[in-house]
Amino acid sequence: MIALVMAVLLIALIAVRVPVSFAILGAGLAGLALQLSVGAGLGVLEAVPVGSVQSLSLSAIPLFILMAHLMLMSGMMDSLFNAGRTMFGRIPGGTGIASTAAGVGFAAISGSSTAAAATLAETTSKRMIDEGYRPTTATGIVASVGTLGGMIPPSVILVFYAVTAETSVGDMIVAGLVPGLIIAAALLAAMLLPALRDPSRMPRGERSSWLTKIKAVLEALPIAVVFLAVVGLIYFGIVTPTESAAIGCLVAALLVAIRGRMTATGLVDAVVDSVKSSAMIFAIVIAAHVFGYAFAQTKVAASMVTWIEGLPVPPIAIMLALLVMYIVLGFFMDQVAIIALTVPIVLPLVETIGYDVIWFGVFVVLMGEIGLISPPLGLNVFVVARATGRDTVEVFRGAAPYAVAMVIVAIGFILWPDVVTWLPDSR
Repeated sequence: MIALVMAVLLIALIAVRVPVSFAILGAGLAGLALQLSVGAGLGVLEAVPVGSVQSLSLSAIPLFILMAHLMLMSGMMDSLFNAGRTMFGRIPGGTGIASTAAGVGFAAISGSSTAAAATLAETTSKRMIDEGYRPTTATGIVASVGTLGGMIPPSVILVFYAVTAETSVGDMIVAGLVPGLIIAAALLAAMLLPALRDPSRMPRGERSSWLTKIKAVLEALPIAVVFLAVVGLIYFGIVTPTESAAIGCLVAALLVAIRGRMTATGLVDAVVDSVKSSAMIFAIVIAAHVFGYAFAQTKVAASMVTWIEGLPVPPIAIMLALLVMYIVLGFFMDQVAIIALTVPIVLPLVETIGYDVIWFGVFVVLMGEIGLISPPLGLNVFVVARATGRDTVEVFRGAAPYAVAMVIVAIGFILWPDVVTWLPDSR
């Protein structure tokens, strides 16, 4: 009963737009007060916050966020998009392909889904609309591709999951690469397949000479340098994820300086924005630990795992049920909150039925990405709508086919989990 009260209170607080961290904390404190006492709840509040943020692995999160902001300062997003347009622009749907390629490239250096969506919207959506793409197509693909920032390494969300699940941060970061590329391919297919019935949906862009193509690719080449400096060093075990994040910040700062975009105001803004984003994540971490402590006292999680284990259904059926649960959660909560609240409860069950902890991290992040483009709180949709001046409902409608494509990919990962884990297993 107390667990149900906590869940209802949490949903109610979120429904009235209480910030997620405070909603989680309030529900957790209420649970502690009901089970123990108000004094005991305050005692937990004195001890838990310090312990919950002492993990050294968490230090990689603010560094990756700062690296993303520095890369935004460098203007590399424009170079990425221009390189894609010169390479693919002349073929049908070339600018859409370029937008997807730019999203993949930016995800590889940012780790932030909303930052990727905002930047892509400003640089690519308007260009696609000007070239004759339907607004729903132009905004929907950008909102969807922006979600790859949460999957393709280096990803802040993957780091957060690894810390929450108490697994290897390095393996988790590496594991996102192949699934991220598969998701990108699925998004491309969802964009291009309708053109088989109606070629006008995918206009041609401008033709570029080979010299222009080579020049554009060379201008975007520093992206590969930053990616290798971060992910390559982790994959080969040369540095820790935190050290690689610091190296990434250094390389990104040098890139900003070389491109003549380093200013005192820009640097201060990047640091301040990074601190704000990091504080939000750490606030959710603290609140989730309090909530988790209170929920653990109810012993509901252990009973639930035992009950589900006894059900006469195959593991795939359980995972499909979890898929639906995470899609519904994504309607109302962001990725950090979903991971913080559910992973400590659900992970033991997932491991019991035979799925890997690294695999589950990719699965949960993918579910969170679907939530970023799903109503009513799809954050990427609102970011793109604001950046392009389009109606939010229009962007949600445009993103719907890509959300379906991502669900299909998630089902594929359930059926063939080795696709997700083979790269980290090869380390």
